[in-house]
Amino acid sequence: MAKRPSGTYSLAMPSVFDYLDYRDLLKAHYDKCKAEETLFSYRLMAEQIGLDSSYLFRILQKDYHLPHQHVPRVLEILGLSGRPAEYFQMLIAYARARGQKAKQEILEKALALRDIGRRSLVENELALFRDWWVPTIRCLVEVVDGRANPTELAARIQPTISEEQAREAIDLLLEIGLLAKGSSGRLQLRDAHLSAGGPEKAAAVREYQGKVLMLARDALEAIPSSERDISTLTFAVDANAFGEIREMLRECRRQIQKRVDESPHPDRVIQLAIACFPLANAEGKR
Repeated sequence: MAKRPSGTYSLAMPSVFDYLDYRDLLKAHYDKCKAEETLFSYRLMAEQIGLDSSYLFRILQKDYHLPHQHVPRVLEILGLSGRPAEYFQMLIAYARARGQKAKQEILEKALALRDIGRRSLVENELALFRDWWVPTIRCLVEVVDGRANPTELAARIQPTISEEQAREAIDLLLEIGLLAKGSSGRLQLRDAHLSAGGPEKAAAVREYQGKVLMLARDALEAIPSSERDISTLTFAVDANAFGEIREMLRECRRQIQKRVDESPHPDRVIQLAIACFPLANAEGKR
């Protein structure tokens, strides 16, 4: 068998955040490569990393640790960068640490890097984005302790919606399973965080985002500055900096979602709209 280029077997893997022992991720990588190519071996994987095959085997058996000088190559093979790479290196430090206190401190830092659990919406659930107040009603249920009173819900929302619109929103959320009724009759939220990725869902999300940005514009006049935070920046950057800024924004959203989870008794519903888009480019108009 002809030797493939180094890194050929860097295949799609489960998320690094699913693991607490970095050696389990390495073993999962090996198993997936072996399933895809029966001639894949410890020797080939060891050659990719720059290790002796017997040493790699002992790492996967959790007898040895990955030497520090080989960590960058492993990150490259696994396709890890940014926060996932930081998490992987935290797992190495956690596995190597001596003493329960030190291990606990490292583990807490590692877990703080994990993604927020999100439920991916299916086709019929995209009705959530039909009107801007439907997601608002869904969140407001937490504020009012699950009371399914359309009059009360409508009165709390700004801009104003009708009682009928609030009632229809509740019915829709119950129908598509994003709210449930408890035995007491109170509404309960299902899955705090949602996502709607994929091209087939893009149109519904774009339409909803357009409505949210219109709300942000109207909030400039309708809501006192002490009750909102709206700011703008205009800047010139290169492609690399733009990529890093997008990653900063993703991390900012993740941290906000983690903080939301730490707010057990919410008293308001907030809409966060982040927009970063080009106003001019080096090639001229497109």
